[in-house]
Amino acid sequence: MELVYKGKTKDVYALENGNYLLKFKDDVTGVDGVFDPGANTVGLQIEGAGKAGLQLTKHFFEILQEAGIPTHYVDATIDSAEMIVKPATIFGKGIEVICRYRATGSFMRRYGMYAKEGQELDGFVEITLKDDQREDPPISGDALDLLGILTLAEYEQLKHLTRQISSVVKTELLNRGIELYDIKLEFGRGENGEIMLIDEISGGNMRAYKDGVYIAPLDLEKLIVN
Repeated sequence: MELVYKGKTKDVYALENGNYLLKFKDDVTGVDGVFDPGANTVGLQIEGAGKAGLQLTKHFFEILQEAGIPTHYVDATIDSAEMIVKPATIFGKGIEVICRYRATGSFMRRYGMYAKEGQELDGFVEITLKDDQREDPPISGDALDLLGILTLAEYEQLKHLTRQISSVVKTELLNRGIELYDIKLEFGRGENGEIMLIDEISGGNMRAYKDGVYIAPLDLEKLIVN
């Protein structure tokens, strides 16, 4: 295996057969020791977070596969916190797509003059650039097209896939009495140009609440999978 990328929460290795191996780590994003899925820095380390994140990711990716939704998922080994994925090309230098069902986190930091904490947002889709230096600025569909990051048609497809995937996750959580506030997804183009979900779906990239109380990433994995 050849290390090709060292990320905040996982490392990426190239395999001889053309696929890639993602090694999940116990690092999670946050600020000043407080977890925040929207943060662009590693804020803390939680023992077991890597395996828990992969367990939940495997669970959701397999549900999406059964539903015929395109993803890069091939296989996963929980004990070693490793996932095999198909190759994908990212949009530009990377974008993140957030689906918001309630106002919280960075949405409130940006729009708190108008929004109220916990306000219903009806699956609002927001795209941000992966740019730590500029604190992941939000970007419109027109700007994405203008800058050559993706076309307007791809933008609409991205929004549709985001709502479709987020709805699957939201329903899965609701079946266990858990409410999804927001979720952060990543997409790429497969070898045939098809847009597909990449990266992960774990407690580390969503905010979920049960009876009005926030659920930490490791606790969420236990509630969903175990």
